[in-house]
Amino acid sequence: MKLDQAQRRILALLQKDSSISTQNLAEKVGLSPSPCWRRVRELEEAGLIRGYVALLDREKLGLGTCVWVRVKLTKHSSEVLDRFEAVVKSCNEVVECYELLGETDCLLKLYLPNLEAFSSFMHNFLLKIPEVDITHSSVALREIKNETALPL
Repeated sequence: MKLDQAQRRILALLQKDSSISTQNLAEKVGLSPSPCWRRVRELEEAGLIRGYVALLDREKLGLGTCVWVRVKLTKHSSEVLDRFEAVVKSCNEVVECYELLGETDCLLKLYLPNLEAFSSFMHNFLLKIPEVDITHSSVALREIKNETALPL
C-alpha cells in the first residue's frame, strides 16, 4: 500500500499517542473527522495498524534488568527451530526473539527484576531446552534509546 502524506501523518501521530481522539487527530492532519476516521480504518484493514497498546514503565514495575541472550541451537533444522520457537513464545520474560544469520541462531531480549531472576531463568528455563547448545548473555548497563515508533 502506497501511503500519502495524510496517512503518514496519521500513523506518526498514532505512534506517539494512540489514545488521541479522532477530532484531535483530524485537526492535526488537516482533515475533517469522518474522512480521518475512514483513513484510520483503511490503515487498520490494510494491516498497517496491527493494534493499540499502553506502553508501561518497566522500571516502575520492577523489571529494571534488561538482558540480551544469543542462542546457538544444537542443529539447523526446521523441527529444532519450531520446537525452540514454541517454548520461547510461551515465556513471559522473553519480550523479543529474532532468528539471525551468522554464528548466533537466535537473539532474545528479556526484562527481569534483577540478576538473580536472570540466573533462575537461565538454569530453570533456557538451559533446560534440549535444542539450546550455547548461550552468550549481555546485561544492559543503561538504556540510551528505546523507541516504539517506526521511522516514516
